[in-house]
Amino acid sequence: MAKKKQRDIEEVYSKKQFIEKLRSLVDCIEDGERFRIQISGKGVIVLQDAIFNIEHERGKRTEEIEFQLNWRVAH
Repeated sequence: MAKKKQRDIEEVYSKKQFIEKLRSLVDCIEDGERFRIQISGKGVIVLQDAIFNIEHERGKRTEEIEFQLNWRVAH
């Protein structure tokens, strides 16, 4: 299997697009299925055994909430 390059990107979506992606994610989690998503033209598959966490960051002028999914990839 070819090694995947490291990647750290952030993609901005409209509210409608964001809601559609979240709904799709929730459906897959509830059904115990893999979640497939395109981010900046690249396909990503989140495995069923992903770990879910929510992170909150607060700065002087901004706050941020990140919904994170982490999973191990096979090498």
